Amino acid sequence: MSATDRLNTIKGHLSGNYPQGLLAGEVAIITGSGQGIGKSCAELFAREGASVVVTDIDVEKSNQVAADINAAGLKAISIPGNILDADFAENLIEGTVKAFGKINHIVNNAGFTFDAMLHKTTDKQWEMMLAVHNTAPFKIIRAAAKYLRQKDGANKSIVNISSTSGLHGNVGQANYATAKAGIVGLTKTIAKEWGGFGVRANTVAFGWVDTRLTRAKETGAAIEVDGQKVALGIPTGNKSGARVNPFADIPLGRSGNADEVAGSVMMMCSPLSSYISGHTLEVTGGRGI
Repeated sequence: MSATDRLNTIKGHLSGNYPQGLLAGEVAIITGSGQGIGKSCAELFAREGASVVVTDIDVEKSNQVAADINAAGLKAISIPGNILDADFAENLIEGTVKAFGKINHIVNNAGFTFDAMLHKTTDKQWEMMLAVHNTAPFKIIRAAAKYLRQKDGANKSIVNISSTSGLHGNVGQANYATAKAGIVGLTKTIAKEWGGFGVRANTVAFGWVDTRLTRAKETGAAIEVDGQKVALGIPTGNKSGARVNPFADIPLGRSGNADEVAGSVMMMCSPLSSYISGHTLEVTGGRGI
């Protein structure tokens, strides 16, 4: 697709001449899409015309999201699995190509927190965050190289999900912050190495979005990885009894929700972002400005 063709495509989308969606005819893989932001992304991508590959460690949730998308008259398949498994990346990529014949977009969204103060962080806590947020995305992208590194003029992109913890650090998250900073470096390298093949690579760094990672830890949300239960959420114990506004430093005065922030990910994959690569988009409600 020439630059003129891309411009005409964008103009068509903006003028409403492409009712089938911004991603019509394209194929998108979204990890961690059984719930939360990943689920919202899967649903939005499908509504914008993409054939979506839903994948999550929770088999039942992964299958349900795909089933709901198909029930709505859209297209999706489920390839559930644990991103830490040695054969996961290859199975995911080859399963996608077998089902849809190609890959246009990869959204590396799967992840979780394993918090502790730095001096109390164990080797396992440290290594697991790097494995989940750095090694797993790297393996998925590497497995897709033979399909993406082609000068075919297609709209192709990789979006890796980061966090403001990775950009600014965060108390109790030395492991998570390091991993989320690392994914930014990986993304910029992909942008430089694969740009010649028309592949754009960007990072979306979320601030406070209402998910199980930001809700009260006392609610008991947890994930089981390698036989270990990892508690999720933010401790809310306050010995002083004083009420604290958690959104005081967010200009919009609230947290984001999964459906609205999914739009930022879809935007980075769409033709509207055809000349954006190597960028980190902060989606924070203005926090940190």
